[in-house]
Amino acid sequence: MNVILFGPPGAGKGTQAQLLAKRYGIVHLSTGDMLRQAVASGSALGQAVQKIMAAGSLVPDDIMIELIAERIEAPDCANGFILDGFPRTTPQAEALDAMLAEKGMSLDRVIWIEIDDAILVDRISGRFNCAECGAGFHDSFHRPKVEGVCDGCGAREFSRRKDDNAETVKARLEAYHEQTAPLLPYYRSKSIVETVDGSTQISDVAGRIETILEGV
Repeated sequence: MNVILFGPPGAGKGTQAQLLAKRYGIVHLSTGDMLRQAVASGSALGQAVQKIMAAGSLVPDDIMIELIAERIEAPDCANGFILDGFPRTTPQAEALDAMLAEKGMSLDRVIWIEIDDAILVDRISGRFNCAECGAGFHDSFHRPKVEGVCDGCGAREFSRRKDDNAETVKARLEAYHEQTAPLLPYYRSKSIVETVDGSTQISDVAGRIETILEGV
């Protein structure tokens, strides 16, 4: 089973991908993780990626496709994969389809996690973490049981990501709508898109996705 999870920043793609990986025994392929693993491997491809990233440049599409092609040939991908974070543009989607076709493979489903921008701004800008153990909290949805004290380790120091603020989130969403959202009609033309409401509880989103994938 080969699946892509799409949706705006903060829609919960990573969380759902991890749940699906456990549920179906397929591999969660995060582009960020693949890039880090390639660099750590010391391979020729990894060295090329390291130079590009060290220069502060974006990794070219052809290298990303090569990384994915190499990764999905690994034994742990025998049952399939979940792509999270790629493709982001229509040319990337076309290149991915071409690469899979060369291997006699294809995508089974594209799960589009849909959620209103206003909810995402609130969801992301309210996040903070324990500075000691990394446990996650939220200003509105998940505050520490004892105010100012981490539920997990009892530490009293917390931190927020610099880019987890309303202005930055809005800018990221604008980039998403401009660059990535146009992929929806591309995949809809292939009749493999299913849309899921991402504003509900994590378990509800997971249940809806599982229902969709039961038919694959």
